[in-house]
Amino acid sequence: MEIKSVLCLGPEQSYSALAAKTLCPAASVSFFPTFTKVVEALVAGEADAAVLPLENSIQGAVRQNLDLLEKNDGLCAIGECVLSIDHRLIRKEGVPLSAVECVYSHEQAIDQCIEYLHTHFPGARYIHTDSTAACLALLDDRSAGIVGAHVHAAGYVVSDENIADMQRNYTSFLLVVRGREHLPEHSAKIFVCVSLMHRPGSLLRFLQTIDSFGLNLTKIESRPRRDVVGEYRFFIEFEGDLSDKVVQYALSALEENSRGFRILGAY
Repeated sequence: MEIKSVLCLGPEQSYSALAAKTLCPAASVSFFPTFTKVVEALVAGEADAAVLPLENSIQGAVRQNLDLLEKNDGLCAIGECVLSIDHRLIRKEGVPLSAVECVYSHEQAIDQCIEYLHTHFPGARYIHTDSTAACLALLDDRSAGIVGAHVHAAGYVVSDENIADMQRNYTSFLLVVRGREHLPEHSAKIFVCVSLMHRPGSLLRFLQTIDSFGLNLTKIESRPRRDVVGEYRFFIEFEGDLSDKVVQYALSALEENSRGFRILGAY
């Protein structure tokens, strides 16, 4: 599938924008203020694809995006990239660290840098923005922000060091399109959403089916079902080539052993 246009969380220097350029270097990129708006625009046909973060190595799954993928039946992921996340403190030129009373950034960025913030700005307020790059428009002479190391802006000073609590920090992003017909012929991993019968051993039997076909599980997340209290949907990723007959048999067996089953992506 040729992708000429892609949507992502903005503004231009967000991590999502960096992922979009990594996955689709020749495509035009449009920016939206929230993941919900990104997905709505994709469903409406405003672009060929969208880029959504799926999981961070420190904070775990981006739960909102799991829900958006499951909710919108026509969407599927056809590509993945993993970015190294390097958080830097940014402030306007001439603003001393001692003057900082407020720190702006995306919620996940603030959480990933919380030890640094508590040490250097113990009395500061932390205010969440829609993305890391969105904090630039809010900075004044009493505030700082957290952005990616790739961000460069005239009139601002960026810290020399990565301020995250853990230096090895990665986020995986998915390239999402409309329509299962765009799933690739070959894949290294397959991503599915499953609902199971609410009875003892359902999840165990499902996982045993994956094991019986020799497939390597790479991810599993659970989210509550919106319509039934106490029941869950499972988001499961495993290694597998869609063209492999064994994988095709496995997918059929997994669907037979579930109450609801959908392939969310192959990449």
